[in-house]
Amino acid sequence: MAKLYFYYASMNAGKSTNLLQADFNYRERGMATMLFTAAVDDRFRPGTITSRIGLEAPATPFDAQTDLAACVASQHAADPLACVLVDEAQFLTGIQVAQLARICDSMGIPVLAYGLRTDFQGRLFEGAARLLAIADSLVEIKSVCVCGRKATMNLRVDAEGNPIAEGKQTEIGGNDRYLALCRRHFTEALAS
Repeated sequence: MAKLYFYYASMNAGKSTNLLQADFNYRERGMATMLFTAAVDDRFRPGTITSRIGLEAPATPFDAQTDLAACVASQHAADPLACVLVDEAQFLTGIQVAQLARICDSMGIPVLAYGLRTDFQGRLFEGAARLLAIADSLVEIKSVCVCGRKATMNLRVDAEGNPIAEGKQTEIGGNDRYLALCRRHFTEALAS
């Protein structure tokens, strides 16, 4: 039986690198995969999953209106898929997460979704919340805080490195905008 996996972590934990390695493993064995990435993430080339260590692969961009199940069904009919991989899964809608579950349950294709669990205020993203609720397997990818503890929080900072506590949930950025911290250092940074 195919399963829905949710690999979650804070920023800079290697989620995209892990996804690209999993994709490589399938393809190396001659198995077809389909990759998705959030269209809103425009840090790199559109339609590309890019890791901080320089790995990349083409992917189908998705937004809130994308019917992932229809995309996968179409591709699967043309070239049977062994796996579907989704980067930036926090940006999925609840309906899209249900579509991913249907891909597993009805089409028999495993789905590996990678994303953030929480935003810069420590609140769940819609996609992450739904994945945490219905995924068959939850896997935390570890990242490290400046103190050496496990980083679980994403601190948003301004251009000068000052913590930001208010704002819209989604603001695309990398090391220039976010720091992965343990809960203690996250809380202390916001209190200062």
